Order: sequence, then structure tokens, then C-alpha cells
Amino acid sequence: MWVLGCMGLLGRLALLFVIIPIVELMILIELGRVLGLFPTLLLILLTGVGGAILARLEGLRVFFQFRDAIVQAQIPGQAILDGLSVLIGGAFLITPGVLTDFLGFALLLPPSRRWIQRRLRARLEQQIKDGTIHVVGMGPGIRFRSGFSGSAARTSWRPGEGNPRAQHDAESRRSRENEIVFNPEEE
Repeated sequence: MWVLGCMGLLGRLALLFVIIPIVELMILIELGRVLGLFPTLLLILLTGVGGAILARLEGLRVFFQFRDAIVQAQIPGQAILDGLSVLIGGAFLITPGVLTDFLGFALLLPPSRRWIQRRLRARLEQQIKDGTIHVVGMGPGIRFRSGFSGSAARTSWRPGEGNPRAQHDAESRRSRENEIVFNPEEE
């Protein structure tokens, strides 16, 4: 992970679109040499079809989880994370390769998906604490100034802290019918 922290955006894109496919190709060539051409092609085909079936089943499960949260007037935060994970995992499984298949299956299976989500969430919270990520907000209570670069009002958010203005606005809207109000402290 230290290497990724030192890379700029161009370096990360090169890793994603150039280096990883080359490594995948090298692994597939070696598998073809060890197993033979047809078993390797069968493996690629089976992981693609199996992954598509699993992605469909998990996608439906996540959709029903999302729907149930909405019906109960809750913000479907975990369902959104699961849906995004299933989407990315399905995309990895469509891509031929051993590493992408492994990561794709990891994102589709709930136990490994939760582990990956916890790691990413902890990393994001740490970056917010360190100040390497700044949250720029738009909406009620946050105004934009014009005329110079970086004119958006920036607010730093730390896990466990609430925005008093947003809390007051949310509380004043709770009395309205048919409105779902998101309050991060309630999750």
C-alpha cells in the first residue's frame, strides 16, 4: 500500500490499465503452458459464467435488501455499499484473468465483501482524520463564493462528529410527511 500512496494519478492509472493486464496475461500464458490450452480456456469460461450467475444472485439479494430498507423508511447505506461491491465484482469477473477473478469473487461473497468494506472504510476515515481527504459540501447551510479558485466552503468531517447546522435542519424537517431524513449519528 505504501507504493500506491507515493504514486500520482497517472501512475495509478498506468498500474490499473497497463501493468495489471500484463501480469494477468503472463499468468494465463503460464497456466496455458502448465494445464494446456483447452483447460485454461475452460477455466476462463467457467469463472466468467459462474461469476455472472453469482453476480446476478447477489445483485438481486442486494436489491431486495435496498428495497426493504426503503420500505422501513431507512437510508440503505449498507445496501448501497453492497450494490457497488457487487457491480465492481461482476465487472472484475467479466474481465479474463486470475487476479481479477479472485478479486471479483471476493467482492461477490458476503464475508469477504464485508472485510474489504471494513478495510476501505477504516482507510477512508484515517485519511479524513489525517487531512489528506477534504469533504466539500453543497446544500443547505453551505454557500459558494465566487471570483477565486477554491471558493467552495470546505468543511472537515471526522467520524463521530456531526454538523450542528445539518442536525438542526434535519430536525426541523422531521415533522414533514413522506420524507426520509439522513442523520449519520443514527446509523
